[in-house]
Amino acid sequence: MMKQMRIARWIMLLALAATAALSLPAQANTWPLPANGSRLVGENRFHLVENDGGSLEAIAKKYNVGFLALLQANPGVDPYVPRAGSVLTIPLQTLLPDVPRQGIVINLSELRLYWFQPGKSEVTIYPIGIGQLGGDTLTPTMVTRVSDKRANPTWTPTANIRARYKAQGVDLPAVVPAGPNNPMGHHAIRLAAHGGVYLIHGTNADFGIGMRVSSGCIRLRDSDIATLFRQVTPGTPVNIINAPVKASVEPDGTRLVEVHQPLSKSINDDPKTQPLVLNASMESFKSAAETDAALMEEVIAVRSGMPVDVTQHEAAAVQSM
Repeated sequence: MMKQMRIARWIMLLALAATAALSLPAQANTWPLPANGSRLVGENRFHLVENDGGSLEAIAKKYNVGFLALLQANPGVDPYVPRAGSVLTIPLQTLLPDVPRQGIVINLSELRLYWFQPGKSEVTIYPIGIGQLGGDTLTPTMVTRVSDKRANPTWTPTANIRARYKAQGVDLPAVVPAGPNNPMGHHAIRLAAHGGVYLIHGTNADFGIGMRVSSGCIRLRDSDIATLFRQVTPGTPVNIINAPVKASVEPDGTRLVEVHQPLSKSINDDPKTQPLVLNASMESFKSAAETDAALMEEVIAVRSGMPVDVTQHEAAAVQSM
């Protein structure tokens, strides 16, 4: 409990600082790119749950964040009937992935898509659904490009997908026509890698964004894919990574770390406690004299999915309060 209280205090302080320092987004979840040397964008918000305020999924949709991201940022909240009067943290603040800021960047662990539109000094962040746990339904990491895009696409399910549906008592046709029964929604963007079998597409469902629900493709809310579809052109670079831990040394020396639950590898894995192996860069960040290593361990344990300040001298100041 004490650990969670300390992390919550850090998150609140960082959120308040961000609210004062950052401008409002130009549009929904579109933020100006940070200053040189910084990776911090966005600002967290807070939502007061009213009577009959709806499910966590409805609140996630209102702020255009993912379901699991909202759940991780608010541990203990009832996902079906959040308690009226409670205040939820809306996790809109994040560290940009440590990759080139161009085209489409997808971080599977955080279930987010980053869109760096050419010619604009901004980034739009979309929550996504990705492949389910299973041998042929995982969404792979890759460096590729957009090869094609289609409005009102048909869906040609693979033999494995049809067999999986068949086992559940559903007979899929060889080709599902465009329309309300097409799970790809109204727009699809095809990726060149792996023979073009992976797409970024919409959905005809009201749930599943910010979760592992697809057959391997990347799923967006239908309004989001409509916007992305208009802006993306064939040849746009796409970089899909899997980085549950992100860190940044900001220009003022503040050291931030953001930890997401890792993707399960088997049905028995618990992403809340599954071990996180830090790469050499993260180990170096943690062992630096300027980092409060003990606090970083707590951040790794809590896995809130939000940036937390782990600077050594600031941690000592909070401990003395």
